Amino acid sequence: MNYIETKIYTSRTGIEHILNVLSEMGIEDAVIEDPSDIEELMDKKHSYDWDYVDARVMEQIHEEPAVILYMEDSPDGEKGVQSVKQAVAELKKRMDMGAFGQPLSFGRMEVETKRVRDEEWKDKWKEFFKPAKITDRIVVKPTWETYEKQSEEEQIIEIDPGMAFGTGTHETTTLCIRLMEKYGREGDAVLDVGCGSGILSIAAALMGIRNILGVDIDPIAVEVSKENVALNGFADRVTIQYGDLTKGIDYRADVVVANLMADLVMMLSCDVAKHLKDGGIFISSGILIEKEGQVSEAIRKNGFEVIEIAEQGDWCAIAARLK
Repeated sequence: MNYIETKIYTSRTGIEHILNVLSEMGIEDAVIEDPSDIEELMDKKHSYDWDYVDARVMEQIHEEPAVILYMEDSPDGEKGVQSVKQAVAELKKRMDMGAFGQPLSFGRMEVETKRVRDEEWKDKWKEFFKPAKITDRIVVKPTWETYEKQSEEEQIIEIDPGMAFGTGTHETTTLCIRLMEKYGREGDAVLDVGCGSGILSIAAALMGIRNILGVDIDPIAVEVSKENVALNGFADRVTIQYGDLTKGIDYRADVVVANLMADLVMMLSCDVAKHLKDGGIFISSGILIEKEGQVSEAIRKNGFEVIEIAEQGDWCAIAARLK
């Protein structure tokens, strides 16, 4: 099958705004090219960050940030591309008018398209997904790679993200898992909102938690999560289902974890309390540090006490307790 590759050139600041616009259009599957991620990788802040970096990865360090979409090469796909171009043009117009504050730039905000065959792109990302130690104890390993434990304490999560978001190596995932390790207890019930590839649900199970529900509004993510949960041997303690926290979910947890985006976290914060037990913990991430104050305030306004803010790179995660 042939596809239309749609590449939106932007800045690091513009990435989240573009993803928000695409999400409003119902487009959740996107590839992010952010060369600053390579810079952070090369800083090697932890001894276990990497042992080998492919030269092809280093070539990306000078590239322009971009968000990339793939749509079927069909009349409907063409319409989708035109809708994306129109939405990006409108976002650029709002940026030029100072709607997001000054000085602020989302980069060129130009859109390029080309036709590609699926074999040219759909598995290419696998070249760069290697085993990674994301906390002191937890290692994330793609299903197609081999890895031997370095110690008895290490716990391994096997992941095949497929078309769902979440290889587990992003800062936001690491931050979520670290806060879950700190505030989760074996007897807890955990609700994983926007479970993606299922990695946070699986991490909770590795911590000994036995009552876990993962929900996602993307049917593909639901299926991928189910497969990964089964692959890791936790089908008896993790349930994955299609759902939206704001409606149709009847579940109360000790811990709710949501690795989404700042705007979605703020939107959901008014509904989280309904799904938490008294004194329950809300862990949220996918939040740029520059938006930490805004998100924290929204969480506080909805009946929570912020008890910890963890940071890594340009991202933060917030742990809050229901009053």
